[in-house]
Amino acid sequence: MTPTDPLLDLPPALPESWWRARDGALAPVAPEAMAELRDRAVAAYLGLALGDALGATVEFLTPREIAAFHGVHREIVGGGWLNLKPGRVTDDTEMSLALGRAILERGGRVSARAAAEGFSAWMSRKPVDIGHTVRRGISAYRRTGVPFVPDNPQNAGNGAAMRCLPVALVTHGAPWPQVVRALRLQGHVTHTCALADAGLEGVAAAVQAALGAPRGDVTAVDAALAALFAARPEFAPDGKRQTDPGGFIVDTLRAVFQALAGARGFEAAVVEVVNRGGDADTTGAILGMIAGALHGTAALPKRWLKRLDPATRAACAEQALALIGFSPALSGTGRAVTAE
Repeated sequence: MTPTDPLLDLPPALPESWWRARDGALAPVAPEAMAELRDRAVAAYLGLALGDALGATVEFLTPREIAAFHGVHREIVGGGWLNLKPGRVTDDTEMSLALGRAILERGGRVSARAAAEGFSAWMSRKPVDIGHTVRRGISAYRRTGVPFVPDNPQNAGNGAAMRCLPVALVTHGAPWPQVVRALRLQGHVTHTCALADAGLEGVAAAVQAALGAPRGDVTAVDAALAALFAARPEFAPDGKRQTDPGGFIVDTLRAVFQALAGARGFEAAVVEVVNRGGDADTTGAILGMIAGALHGTAALPKRWLKRLDPATRAACAEQALALIGFSPALSGTGRAVTAE
């Protein structure tokens, strides 16, 4: 008997009132707004990579240690526990690019098996960094051929959310239940868990809200995040300042959402979150994709872009344009966004 993913077709985690209002407002992007959407998509992907590269230097350090070693860490200098070259990215960006390639190879459709194959090929190349839950999920796929892991609360890590940008781009403008299904198809390769799904959904909702918002206007992003907090109050950024976040999805996203709310502009927000320490490459990557989508390429620090590995920079920009080009928002079609 072929196993089935128990969480794949559950209703979205975000409240129905929010996503029905969102879906009711969907419309193809006007021709005069297409260039802006493409710019935001590129900024989101480059923002992910920049946040990853900046945060990798201080990954697993505490805020006190960061202050002692760097003062305020605000430059892409490499090093860190991985001894990276300046501008080198880690698993956050590399897995996103692997997923993006798998989607594009299937004509802009998200497939769990294609994602699993892409992740497996990436792991075969001996990446500089790979999380335990990700390694376990890919290894399980290699053994069983099943492109999802069993539902387990121990899967509530940040690995599915950190790599979700390709799905957020290619499904932009699709009905929310279709977006959620596509997110889960890639996420469940390694992180089948309702809590991880909720965080994944919240990140993608924030990215897509930012893509369609007036530049720098957080109103739609705040509404998307408020929907997440209503469904899952543990993600709400109020209360104690989240520092030294580990890989647990709640801690990761609380740090990201606090920094996003408390800082103005792309650079200030990314610097704020990575200086909180902990899993700083991932918090930097997730915040970078949201803030990039919100502010556009003009807000990305030129000195950071110059430091970013040139091949990575080119791959992110190329994928962003290809993925958003397949999206219902730009293509104006109602085609399926998944292929299983």
